[in-house]
Amino acid sequence: MPKKDSKPGQKEEQALPSNAAPLPPVQDFAVKDCSLLTLTTGRYAQNLRELNAHLREAHRGCIYHHFWGNRLRPRLERPDFQNDLAVWTRNALHDHPLSERLGIINPTRFPDLEALRREVIDIIEERLEESETMPWVQSGQEFFFLRSQTVVFDTRLRLQEPRELCDIVPQMPVGSLYYHFIDARRRLPESVDDFSSWLGGFGEEYRELIHSLVNLDPYFVTLRELRERVADVINKYFHC
Repeated sequence: MPKKDSKPGQKEEQALPSNAAPLPPVQDFAVKDCSLLTLTTGRYAQNLRELNAHLREAHRGCIYHHFWGNRLRPRLERPDFQNDLAVWTRNALHDHPLSERLGIINPTRFPDLEALRREVIDIIEERLEESETMPWVQSGQEFFFLRSQTVVFDTRLRLQEPRELCDIVPQMPVGSLYYHFIDARRRLPESVDDFSSWLGGFGEEYRELIHSLVNLDPYFVTLRELRERVADVINKYFHC
């Protein structure tokens, strides 16, 4: 069972072939929770040309925020689009063709935020070439470029064995899932979720589970749906 406030302990050593070096002890998995603190940048756009100009110069944290930051916002229903750019071009500019093109962008398909930025700019510039007019939004409907800072909380919950994920993941707050499964992909050098990174410390034993987790696409689902999918992968692996 998971424990509270326990210090990382030594695991019992498994029998290894005589020619294999023993694995270093794996630290307990520390379950964290998080929230996002939204930061203004002073940049805003009133039309598509201004949006394009600011996208070229905005901090890459803005790109991340406008594709991922809305995950932790309260939602009464599933939105039509997952990124803020697509929502604004539809609701404020009333440019439905552009919103559809922006809305199908999946940021997980790009190697980094700069590649994602270039894709967005290319789509907008293509639309600018097609358009004969330049609509302006009404006052109060400008697109404000925002960034976010992740505020992390320690739940004081620790996991010692991978099988304990069966009990913990289905009960995780959505902030924990965001931190461990989405934020981790930007935070960790290997660009994987925290679960996969931790499981990798056990050697080849959980390679199949890691493969299944790494291949879960977290973008076009809500955090609650993502939690169900992660839990399903883990439960099927451990038969729990």
